[in-house]
This record gives sequence, structure tokens and C-alpha cells, in this order.
Amino acid sequence: MNTDERRFEVLRAIVADYVSNQEPVGSKALVERHNLGVSSATVRNDMAALEEDGYITQPHTSAGRVPTDKGYRLFVDRLSEVKPLSSPERRAIRSFLEGAYDLDDVLRRSVRLLAQLTRQVAVVQYPTLSRSTVRHLEVLAITPARLMLVLITDTGRVDQRSVDLGDVITEENVARMRAMLNSAMVGKRLSDASAEVAELPDRAPAELRDVVLRVSTVLIESLVEHPEERLVLGGTANLTRNVADFPGSLRQVLEALEEQVVVLKLLAASRDPGTVLVHIGEENEAAEMRSTSVVSIGYGSRDNLLGGMGVVGPTRMDYPGTMAAVLAVASYVGDILTAR
Repeated sequence: MNTDERRFEVLRAIVADYVSNQEPVGSKALVERHNLGVSSATVRNDMAALEEDGYITQPHTSAGRVPTDKGYRLFVDRLSEVKPLSSPERRAIRSFLEGAYDLDDVLRRSVRLLAQLTRQVAVVQYPTLSRSTVRHLEVLAITPARLMLVLITDTGRVDQRSVDLGDVITEENVARMRAMLNSAMVGKRLSDASAEVAELPDRAPAELRDVVLRVSTVLIESLVEHPEERLVLGGTANLTRNVADFPGSLRQVLEALEEQVVVLKLLAASRDPGTVLVHIGEENEAAEMRSTSVVSIGYGSRDNLLGGMGVVGPTRMDYPGTMAAVLAVASYVGDILTAR
């Protein structure tokens, strides 16, 4: 083992001990707990070199050292691949998520599960409508002069709108309009469906033109709204378990999570369902999040990314375990929603 590799093993041991014990790590403890195969003097020299290079630091007057953001970054970058969860863990995730009955339930269960598995704050972004396609549009007459539109997308999202027609409509004309709208929209991305719907009033038979115009106006509003501004959060109380990890900034972190815009920006970077991204401490653009690490991933399939999900916690976190949990949950959520 060359010097660089040995020093990385020392760094890895410091990360492991500090994450599990929350105490700064000294050279004596490292030699006792880890089979590093070298003397205490060598470990002390390696720790001095790691400190000089900015990978570990000495908090206050403590004899021990703790990893810096740069140290955690090197540790995460050297994880050759994300270790999968055990078979029982994966089975438990699958059975918990498969019990969900609609999109909202899938996302609520996902955050609850992620928060429990990682003991951090879990965040899931609602599927981005811009990437969804129309599965079906149901048109129902509530009264002879009022319709209910139920738009269903391939991500399982259901959007209901009612339309006052200003005049009565026959069942036959409701059926004609349903057929016309579905042939224009089904299987199309929402933006394309919106463009098609906008042209329908001009193509509609004269006796339906006014009704189609009213329905089209309401539908276009529904199609172009972007609920990707919506997040589901879970496990916020987990942050308060380790207040010491957020010196003077826990309130800021909680406020940033509430604002959601900050977290949406972080999740926006997660564009690949196969790749876990880790933003550590100072790497976070938002000042309020610089005492945190964010582990995130896209969910869906490679050709149909639905949104992002991940966890927010202190920089002192179990990165391998957290990354494995985020990858596993995202994978199952993607399977469930793209198979619907």
C-alpha cells in the first residue's frame, strides 16, 4: 500500500468513527479500533498530512480530528459504487411502496420510508408535468349545463376541473366531445396536448364550437400549470436529534426546507435515475444549506425522468448507507410510476 492509499485508509477510519460516535477521533483510538497495520507514530504523521491538505481539522482544543467538507468529498468520490441494500431490506421497500393506491400515496410513502431508512429529512418532488403524457381524459356531465373534466397522465396524476357551459348539452354531444378531445390529446406530452387543444375550437362543428372553446380554455390551464413546484417532505424532526451538527444554523436549515425553492434547485440537478449526486456542505449554493449534505437522484426511467428525490442531513452522515437507500427507493418509485 503506497502512502496516498494508506492516508486514505486513515481518512476513511476517521470518517467511520466520527459518523458513528460524534466524537473527534484521535490517533490512539484509530490504532485500537482499526487494523491499519502501521504504528501510532505513522498514523499521527498521516493525520498531520491529512490536516495540512485540508481533509481533516482539529475542532477547538480537542486532541482529536474531524473530517472537513473536502475530506467527506474525497471519501464519497472514492466509493467505487453504491453498495446495494440487502435482499430483506429491498423486499421491505418493495412491499411497502406497492401497497400505495395513487400517486400522492406513493410519494407520501416514499418520504416516510426514506426518512426512516436514513434518519434524515427526505424530500420528493412531484412528477414534472412537462415530461408527462396524457393517458386519458374523462368528460362527465354533472348537470345538463356543467361538465367535470378528469385528466389522467402516465405518471398517475389525476387533475379534476369543472366547466360551466352556459347552456345545456346532450349526452350525445358530451360523447362526441370526449372522443374529439381524447383523439387530440392521448399519448402526447402535456405541452403538445395543450397546443392541440388550442386548435380544437376552430375545427369543431358549429353547434359544439362554443362548448369546445370553454372546455379547451379550462384544459389548457390544467395542462400548462406546473406542479413541479410541489415537494413532499418527511422526517424534519430528524434534524433536531443532532443539533450540534448545525452550529447556530438549524433554524436557517428548517426555514430553507420550508421555502422549498432552495430544495427544488438542489433536486433539479438530479437528472439521471441511475446516478446518486452528493452535495457536501460548502458545495451547496444556498448559504442556509452549507451545514448540510444533500444526497439526491432522479426517479423514473432513463427516457422518462419524472422528478428528483433525496435526503438532507448534516455533513456528518453515513454516506454509503444513505446513498444506497436513496438509490433503492428511487428505483422502486420509478418502476411503480412508469409501469402504471
